[in-house]
Amino acid sequence: MDVPTNSVNLSDQSDDDTGRPTPAPPCTMIIFGGGGDLTRRLLMPAIYNLTCAGLLNQDFSIVAVDWAEMDTEHLREQLGATIRQFVAQRRATAVTLQEDEWNWLCQRVSYVRGSFDDPATYQRLAEICGTGNCVFYLAVAARFFGTIVSQLDAANLTHETEQSFRRVVVEKPFGSDLGSARALNAKLLASLEESQIYRIDHYLGKETVQNILALRFSNGFFEPLWNRQNIDHVQITAAETVGVEKRGRFYEGTGALRDMVPNHIMQLLAMVAMEAPASFDADAVRDEKSKVLAAIHETTYRDAVRGQYVAGAIAGRPTPGYREEPDVAPDSQTETFVAMKLSIDNWRWAGVPFYLRTGKRLTLRKTEIAVHFKQAPYALFRDTPVEKLTPNIMVLQIQPSEGVTMQFSAKLPGPVVKLGGVRMKFDYADWFQEGPSTGYETLIYDCLIGDATLFQRADNVEMGWRVVQPILDAWQASQGEVCQYEAGRPGPTEADELLARDGRHWLRLTA
Repeated sequence: MDVPTNSVNLSDQSDDDTGRPTPAPPCTMIIFGGGGDLTRRLLMPAIYNLTCAGLLNQDFSIVAVDWAEMDTEHLREQLGATIRQFVAQRRATAVTLQEDEWNWLCQRVSYVRGSFDDPATYQRLAEICGTGNCVFYLAVAARFFGTIVSQLDAANLTHETEQSFRRVVVEKPFGSDLGSARALNAKLLASLEESQIYRIDHYLGKETVQNILALRFSNGFFEPLWNRQNIDHVQITAAETVGVEKRGRFYEGTGALRDMVPNHIMQLLAMVAMEAPASFDADAVRDEKSKVLAAIHETTYRDAVRGQYVAGAIAGRPTPGYREEPDVAPDSQTETFVAMKLSIDNWRWAGVPFYLRTGKRLTLRKTEIAVHFKQAPYALFRDTPVEKLTPNIMVLQIQPSEGVTMQFSAKLPGPVVKLGGVRMKFDYADWFQEGPSTGYETLIYDCLIGDATLFQRADNVEMGWRVVQPILDAWQASQGEVCQYEAGRPGPTEADELLARDGRHWLRLTA
């Protein structure tokens, strides 16, 4: 596909007149859990990409904090091996390791060994940070969030001045139910201002997710149709082929509903359903997200299906059932699949159902939002061989590929009026130059420059939990059985029945 010469890559825009990206201000990034898997696999590759893009200041540095026996040189060697592997796995992008950029970044990485609950750790960090800008990244288990923030506050590391900022990035999970989410927010806000807290959801760093707002609000032919007069229903799918792998102990206390719906999927729903903000200022966008989440009608367990995979096959390879996975109880009732029907009680969406589904060991890996438009009147084609009009569907593809597909009817060539279904497809990879990405690049950069648009605010988090809390309560009381589905299938048949009773069906899980 030829790219128009006037095409614009929005991610490359800057505030100066040169067209070059604007580097973030000087900053020290303190990564708690800096020796862990998240740092190696996602954070450091993302920061390396920001380095290559020229988006980091010359005075940028990283301090990894962890309890493991390690020194700075050992950490740099580990990170270097990971970066080389990250680039090598993406040879299809024709990108090779940029040695100068990696060496520049590597020399700015140091290691501090210490316990997260030891005040001495924070005194040492205070000496390193001085009075400069700092971002504290909590790449640790949720049980450490409150401890670390309290210790930062006690060491006066959260105090901001007119000359310097102090920000804290919190990875999910943001609680395990509505009560714990409120308690966590209260704990964080006891030491920090809301403006200092960046609750990160890596889904919001994906190009297609960010493109939802641009697609809706910058194109005059989409927004007028984005309402109950024209849209029949919306489907949001987050399907995975992987099982719980070696996370059985964690997943047993979590399940698909807690793991995916209050955060990832609610954020996707909010971006699809929100009203146009007054501006793209962070709070203006998050205000509209909260409004639409608050308008979701209370759901009962009858509008939700929970499933659990049993032994099956994916891509021809046998896979065990969930109860056969390591660290999973042989009589486990934990769901690995969930489907829900939600209703939004406002003027735009009244009467338009939103169907959500997410699960493990499904047919294929795919995250997408399918907007199903209402059927056109059929009377015009009554005297033609047309048997059925092609459904009008816009699919926003989030992963593994990113793009937009539109499905509609067109006349087949020939003397007779006969319609066929056609698709128009836009792929990011065809139109914009893409390098290897983790999805964290935009989020880290936004945190460094102080743009919180793509981060969750306390009320956004609590609204997401409010939606699913009645389902959690019902399942805790053993209401609604756990349905089984074979690994490699699109989910339990009960999920199909959830839509069938409304005269609808899921969009097929196909590549």
